[in-house]
Amino acid sequence: MPPTRFAPSQIKNKIKREQLAQKAKKAKAQAKLQKRLAQAKLETNDPAVKKKRLAENVPRTLDNMREFDPSIMTADPSSSNQAEGSTSAEATQNEQNADISTDPFASYFNSIDDPTLPPKVLITTSFKASKSTYEFCDELVGVFPGAEFRRRKKGKGFEMGRIAGWAADRDYKHLLVVNEDMKKPSTPSTFTLLSLLVPELVLHADAITLVHLPNGPTAYFKLTSVELTRQIFGHARATPHYPELILNGFVTRLGHAVGRMFQTTFPPLPEFQGRQVVTLHNQRDFIFFRRHRYAFRSPEKVALQEIGPRFTLKLRSLKKNIPAVYNLGESPAPLTVEKDNDEDDPVGELEGQVGEKEKEEQNEKQPTKTVPPKQDEFLWQWKPELETTRRTFFL
Repeated sequence: MPPTRFAPSQIKNKIKREQLAQKAKKAKAQAKLQKRLAQAKLETNDPAVKKKRLAENVPRTLDNMREFDPSIMTADPSSSNQAEGSTSAEATQNEQNADISTDPFASYFNSIDDPTLPPKVLITTSFKASKSTYEFCDELVGVFPGAEFRRRKKGKGFEMGRIAGWAADRDYKHLLVVNEDMKKPSTPSTFTLLSLLVPELVLHADAITLVHLPNGPTAYFKLTSVELTRQIFGHARATPHYPELILNGFVTRLGHAVGRMFQTTFPPLPEFQGRQVVTLHNQRDFIFFRRHRYAFRSPEKVALQEIGPRFTLKLRSLKKNIPAVYNLGESPAPLTVEKDNDEDDPVGELEGQVGEKEKEEQNEKQPTKTVPPKQDEFLWQWKPELETTRRTFFL
C-alpha cells in the first residue's frame, strides 16, 4: 500500500481513518501470508531448512521446563560431572534395576503362571454410595478383565483394611475402592445443564483407592472429570477381549511405581484381535484414562473410536502396606504363672514341648491370614508446600 500523506491518527474523519486502518491491516496480513508461502516453498525444496527452523524455535512449556528431579529415571547423571559420569551412570542404573527386581510388583513380571489369566480385582464403594457411583463401578468392571464388584456393607468389620485382608486370603490381586468423601458432584461442567434434567448423571465419587494385595502398596487418587460411556457422543461398544495397555509420561521413580501398579491390574498377554487399547497418560501429574478401539483404514492410516469411560486421576498419597485398621481388636494375653528358676520340673518341660509341637502342626494346617497393620506408613504424601513452583512435578 502506498504511504499516505498523514498518519491515520492525525486524520479527523472517523470513516476515513477506519478505512486506512483496515487497508494497513489487510496489507500486513497479505505480506505475512506471502512470507509463509515463500518459506513453505523453500522448505519443500530443502528439508534441512525446515529441520533447522524447528530446532531453533522450540516452544517453552511447563512440561519441557520442569524442574530437574534426581529421581527421574531417564536423567543423565554425567551432565553434572563428566569425569565421574560413566561410573555414576552405571551405579544409578544398577540401583534402579535392583529396585525394580525387589519391588512389590516383581512377582507379576517374574511369574510362571498362565499369562492369559487376568489378575483378580475386587471393586467396591464407600458406605452408602449413590446410584451413579454404582454405574461407574459397573463400567470399571468392564475395563479390568478380572474385576468383580461386591456391594459394601456398613458397620464394624467392613473397614478397608479388613476387606483388603479378606480379599488377599482369597487370591485377589487388587482392591479398588471408589470413594465418596465429600459427597459433592464430580461431573464436568459441560454436563451441568444435562445433570439438572437427568439427576442420575450427577456423580458424587471423588476419589479412588487402589490396593495391591497381599502386602501393598496402597495408592490414593483424586478423581475428577468423570464421563460415563453413555455421555460420550459416538462411543463404541466394548468387547470382552483383553485390552492393550499404554503407559505414557511416568518418568520418575514414584511415577514408575504407579505405572507398574496399574500394569499389574491387566493380563500380561493382551488379545490383539479385540483392537482395544487402554491409555494412562501422565501430564503435569494428572493421569488421564482413556479407552479406544483402533481400526486400520489403509496401510498408512488408522482410526480411533472411544469406548469410555473417561476420567482423570491425581496421586495424593502412597502407603507402604494395605490400609490400616486402628481399632483392630486384640485377644487378651494368656494367664501365666511365674516359677523360680531353681525349681526343675521335667514333667512341665515335656508337656511344653508337646504343646509347642501341636501348635506348630495346627499352624501348618491352617492357612495364614492377612492381618492389616495398626498404623499407616506413607511412602509419599502430597502437601501444598511441596509444589514450590508451577514447574514442579512428581510423576
